[in-house]
Amino acid sequence: MKKIVYITLLTITAVFTSCDLDRSPFNKISAEELFADPGSAQAATLGNYVFLKGDKGYDGWSDDLHRISEYSGDNVMISGGTTDALFFFYNYQRTPNNSRSDRFWSKSYKATVGATKVIEGVKEGVSLESDQVIGENYYIRALVYFQMGNVFGKPYNQGISNLSIPLKLTTSITDLPDRNTVGEVYEQVIKDLLKAEALMSINRGPSFASKEAAQALLSRVYLYMEDNAKAIEYADKVINSGEYSLLDSNRFSKMNRLAPSTNDEAIFSITLTKDIDIPGTEDWYTIGSFYANIDGVGWGEMYASQTYLELIDKNPGDLRKSFIEPQYLLDGNGQKIPAVYWVDDSNYKYKFRRTTTTGATTTLEEGGNTYTLESETVNGKTQYYFNDASGRQDVVFDFDMDKRNGYPKFFILKASYQEEDLHLWSPTVSRLAEMYLNKAEALAKNNAGQLALNELNVLRTRAQVPSYTLTNLNGKDVLDVVLEERRLELAFEGHRKFDVYRNGNTMNRKYPGTHLNNSNPFFEIEATNNVIIEFIPEQQILIQPSLIQND
Repeated sequence: MKKIVYITLLTITAVFTSCDLDRSPFNKISAEELFADPGSAQAATLGNYVFLKGDKGYDGWSDDLHRISEYSGDNVMISGGTTDALFFFYNYQRTPNNSRSDRFWSKSYKATVGATKVIEGVKEGVSLESDQVIGENYYIRALVYFQMGNVFGKPYNQGISNLSIPLKLTTSITDLPDRNTVGEVYEQVIKDLLKAEALMSINRGPSFASKEAAQALLSRVYLYMEDNAKAIEYADKVINSGEYSLLDSNRFSKMNRLAPSTNDEAIFSITLTKDIDIPGTEDWYTIGSFYANIDGVGWGEMYASQTYLELIDKNPGDLRKSFIEPQYLLDGNGQKIPAVYWVDDSNYKYKFRRTTTTGATTTLEEGGNTYTLESETVNGKTQYYFNDASGRQDVVFDFDMDKRNGYPKFFILKASYQEEDLHLWSPTVSRLAEMYLNKAEALAKNNAGQLALNELNVLRTRAQVPSYTLTNLNGKDVLDVVLEERRLELAFEGHRKFDVYRNGNTMNRKYPGTHLNNSNPFFEIEATNNVIIEFIPEQQILIQPSLIQND
């Protein structure tokens, strides 16, 4: 039984004997051709990319990784319940029987063993092309093990002797390793990435691994290890490579509509294409479909969180607001309806109240009383409020919105509209903006405050928000604003959970959403709480009892 199951989970042979590959941007290669041709290493590599994106474009490794990493952050909220196992990532109610984490584990090992199969089978130094193929597989293996370690293992700075994931580095079905330590996983990831960097010399675009993709991931890995000098070194290698450039402001505001091949700052993406990866009604099952309902397509049940909205609204002209679309209600004349809203701190529920303006006076009704809307300027921004019997209540003065279960629909569009397809998106692994952020964080931790702000200001200028100086941080330190900027720039790309906990910070989830509707909700999650990592899938422990379960 053990041998049969591991053949299913840890080899790629069964995948290629069942059907042909037909997943753009990869060529169609039959199983017979794949294994009959001794020179078919590239075909096997294409299959390994398929494991990352899935047979249908929404059932692959990258889909589950996004839901594991993004939903347990503080940028999003869910407006109701769901029977989908993703809900347990969102509300931190972990279970060892989570079907999505089990699939993530399975797809991960299919990809890494597939990569190892090519690494073992192709000789180095024969040609630039063959070395490129080997290097791509080293990159795939490193990427998968790095992210598996983030999901199932604690942050590096909490102790390198903590258990992480098993490192399977052979294709032998009798090789069933137990869990390695966090330190061993990081060591292997770096080893694989350095090998990938050395072997790859051909940049085939962001749909494929490249030398620069390996360098970009090395920058992030070193940042997670707090090896700041190396994080800066590898960020600079990518920035100075000449292969990428930041999108200008106009194109950046429409970045979600760009295919990776037309995005100048895309370094590596899990590339999906319309009609092939997400045909017809399958738009309903994508990442983007959970964030928004567009033209009647999509569940539209997960929205931007109150705390993310408050952060981005500090600069009303921030172009990153282009990826958030409030769903306003209209009156009988097709006009938006003025309203104020706030969050009741006693129960973390939104309150919306429509307003009436007569001359220069705007009023609202609350609790049977009429109140006048007041305003003042705070840090260059207008803050609205009213005074009731309990004191001052700050509010947002905007328009009334469509709601689901009382939660206003702030649709997230970052994972929709690629190539004008409603919910097509190619999950981003690395893009150039991250290199500036990696560098800024490393500089801040090295007490090079102004240099760190200089890197941030490149992105803030692009987003059309004011630049930072050491004298206008509003009482925050440089690292605080660097991490805020990272949150703004990389929102909904799967970084936030890891960024909070690897920095030893507490995840604050005191905002509206059904994550607070449990009998034992998590209002705050400290970085040392065991719930920040997922359980090892129970099925794997039944197969291999020597695997130690997470606490």
